[in-house]
Amino acid sequence: MTNTIFDFVGGKTGEWKVIKMTTIKGDSLAKVTHVDKIASTILQCFQGIWSLKGITSHLHYTEKTEKEKLVSIQEDLGRQKATYAALIPIRKNDAWWNLAQDERRKIMENQSQHTHVGMLYLPAIARKLFHSRDINEPFDFLTWFEYAPEDEPAFNELLKHLRNSEEWKYVDREIDIRLKKE
Repeated sequence: MTNTIFDFVGGKTGEWKVIKMTTIKGDSLAKVTHVDKIASTILQCFQGIWSLKGITSHLHYTEKTEKEKLVSIQEDLGRQKATYAALIPIRKNDAWWNLAQDERRKIMENQSQHTHVGMLYLPAIARKLFHSRDINEPFDFLTWFEYAPEDEPAFNELLKHLRNSEEWKYVDREIDIRLKKE
């Protein structure tokens, strides 16, 4: 997989109109009316009130069989009927990052069942994870979801389940930005 860099630019214009911005934990982001998701480079800067960079990468905690199942049922982003989206930047605390990768995997999969729970909502909810921690961004991950308006209750249920999991005890900053395609 080629690593691709994306900027999520919050401002007054963009492809996605902000329906609601909610600070779940930690510091908020400045309120914006629109968000653009733009392929970029590590050096590019975009005009806006704020810009968050993330890199597509391999799935760090996913085993081969899980990845194969995900790929077989996950639909691509950009589906015509998926006119709703959510950008959820997340940062985890030092206690999380001080754990070894196998310890983090156990929390994610054995205790929180992160991948299993996510798969329950496929293919209705398409998602992509962008990594930001290693490029000195304010969040560790930028999670991007797309879904049809009628799938919003299922999306809310997915978030509720994940936010009540053991893994989420390590989150110290999270913003929930709901969007509608313009």
